[in-house]
Amino acid sequence: MNAQLADPMPASQRALSAHAMAYASVGNVAVGFDILGHSVAGAGDRAVVRRIDEPTVRIAAVHGLVTDLPLDPARNTAGAALLSLRRALGLQHGFEVELHKGIALGSGMGGSAASCVAALVAANALLERPLPREALYGFALDGEVVASGSRHGDNLGPMLLGGLVLATRDRLLRLPVPNAWYCALVHPHVVLETRESRAVLASGFALGDVVAQHGNLALVLTGCHRGDASLVREGLKDVLVEPRRAPLVPGFSRVKQAALDHHALGASISGGGPSMFGWYENRGDAERAAEAMAAAFAEDGIASDRLVSPINGPAATLLDEETA
Repeated sequence: MNAQLADPMPASQRALSAHAMAYASVGNVAVGFDILGHSVAGAGDRAVVRRIDEPTVRIAAVHGLVTDLPLDPARNTAGAALLSLRRALGLQHGFEVELHKGIALGSGMGGSAASCVAALVAANALLERPLPREALYGFALDGEVVASGSRHGDNLGPMLLGGLVLATRDRLLRLPVPNAWYCALVHPHVVLETRESRAVLASGFALGDVVAQHGNLALVLTGCHRGDASLVREGLKDVLVEPRRAPLVPGFSRVKQAALDHHALGASISGGGPSMFGWYENRGDAERAAEAMAAAFAEDGIASDRLVSPINGPAATLLDEETA
């Protein structure tokens, strides 16, 4: 991506450390495998990044819901992203990173992507010429591949820009969605590794199903642009990925039906799962649906967490800085 750099910051005002938060996301949004996602308020990862004189990247510590992430920066999504940033910009200084995990890994909520994005947003604030958000995307992809083995931006894009985002190989495009529309996202306390959920997609798909999925994606995108819930309701149906991943999610059918029973525009698996989501035209329906979905998981003896958020969720946020 081509991006114009900001004016250089005077050394006296240059930050020594920065603290950023990247919020959870719904990846794929049923019909946009690997290219469509939206951010979700209420959960996220934080990163504290310090500028250091040594030309390297260090992962100092990992706290929170996950503490056993690799400290080797090349094997850590945040570390790999910052290594890529340093190489691309030819930086003479380095970064030290402390991660605070608020999103469980293997949850289908973008846990690996959030650490990566939070670290990049914080590190970007420490640059002499900070980059526009879109210019961080390629570095984020370099980090994400460490966790999933694939360069996909459906989680990274909405975390960087907020809201519903189309994330192609080279471009991020935020899409309009009515502010009244909400998402119910329910995370069962079950781990489903991204690589496992991608493995069930290894074999080919019937051409007719691919065409049907393309049509559904077009209906959803057009419905969002027009604010036409009827188009979204017609199109928000995953005929490709969901049938293969559904057996990996305990209680899938009951949870999806609970989501649909509360006037959902559509419901499916969030990202690689096992979290599930539904879209609604108002917050009240989303809140009632989240409660019903959690109750459906409980029928299998599975506890869960509920998030209710505008589909126009927040972008990663710079929380504070310490200047020289």
